[in-house]
Amino acid sequence: MTRGTGLSDTIVAIATAPGRGAIGVIRVSGPDTPRIAAAVLGALPAPRRAARRRFLDADGTVLDEGLVLYFPAPASFTGEHVLELQGHGGAVVLETVVQRLLRLGCRSARPGEFSERAFLNDKMDVAQAEAVADLIDAGTAAAARAAVRSLQGEFSAHVHALQSALTDLRVYVEAAIDFPEEEIDFLSSTALGDRLARIFGRFAAVTAAARQGALLRDGLTVVIAGKPNAGKSSLLNRLVGNDVAIVTELPGTTRDVLRERVQLDGLPLILIDTAGLRPAGDVVEAEGIRRARMEIARADRLLYVVDAATDAPRLPPDLADIPDARKTTLVLNKIDLPGAGSLAAAEAGLTVIRVSARTGEGMEQLRDHLKTAAGYAGADAGAFSARQRHLDALTRAERQVEDAVTALRDTGAFELFAEDLRLAQLALGEITGEVGSEDLLAEIFGSFCIGK
Repeated sequence: MTRGTGLSDTIVAIATAPGRGAIGVIRVSGPDTPRIAAAVLGALPAPRRAARRRFLDADGTVLDEGLVLYFPAPASFTGEHVLELQGHGGAVVLETVVQRLLRLGCRSARPGEFSERAFLNDKMDVAQAEAVADLIDAGTAAAARAAVRSLQGEFSAHVHALQSALTDLRVYVEAAIDFPEEEIDFLSSTALGDRLARIFGRFAAVTAAARQGALLRDGLTVVIAGKPNAGKSSLLNRLVGNDVAIVTELPGTTRDVLRERVQLDGLPLILIDTAGLRPAGDVVEAEGIRRARMEIARADRLLYVVDAATDAPRLPPDLADIPDARKTTLVLNKIDLPGAGSLAAAEAGLTVIRVSARTGEGMEQLRDHLKTAAGYAGADAGAFSARQRHLDALTRAERQVEDAVTALRDTGAFELFAEDLRLAQLALGEITGEVGSEDLLAEIFGSFCIGK
């Protein structure tokens, strides 16, 4: 499919969530919408004015009644003729109306096809379309605000500004290719340095805001690990603020992985409590330890809990098996107990946080540490919704500009410089969908819910 080209068929889908509800919304989009609307409603509604109508079967039987809205092309969400039927929310009545529309010539919409048509008809770009899905899936108010910013085009505007700056730089540099007799020393030119500084500054600002948005969207996965009876489950309960994990004095109480989602000043945390790390006593415990190590390997942050009353100041031998020490924080627990030892950060080579999961001492410091380790700037940091593919594209684009500077400095070849800038622009174009494959678009829109 080519962007800007209308599609020949008309699609229909239920836009509200499955199940019983007061109101159910059915959407129709495509060139045949006016004829289909007239057939099911008795007459075509006035554009962009809500009206109460009966939804009719072929023999005039009333299937349902409710509000209808008709949006003629191109002034609609998809850029096509769009009809919305807002009837009662029962699953049977909604499906009955949909079957009537299918018999009138509609086709059942694929997941995300309404948003895909909006993209193809230049009503939004891919980053904005993804923001629609992110807004629906937002788990926090901060994530919802970030999605709204992207939906309104803030992220896309920053990307376009970067592309425009790269275009201006290409024009500036290509003057050296077209007019070599001028002998302009571009390498020592203050103007070139200033332009590059502004471009790298833009990259830094956009990437920082995008990273915040990705954090708000995906959250931070924090795995709690350590020896049995170190207080891992107690720490989980304290972070969650509820007794979600069983806590006993018997070692090996936690046999499986336990997951809980919480918010930390707007930052979603996925907390994972794991089985104690030790030689397994039975097959069940061995499986729990295997799962624990699997979660440790893919954690964004590992909290390795140490019993301050019995194990400090010795460094846990298990730390040698930790895949990435840079993502690991030592949590010295039970500091409220008599004889609790200490563990110097310099000795450990890691960040050490002292807490008491029982009394709550040190927990605020641990929460602040998690936000700092994630690079979280706060719920009102002006983030916009972003995904890992956006961050990857920004990184590749910035590296292309860095390569361009290096090539120009080392070879003086303006042609190579201009080509690297062009490749940077192509990488940025992947974010908004100006550049991309059909497979990528199918993957993006295929992840949407049907009716959106």
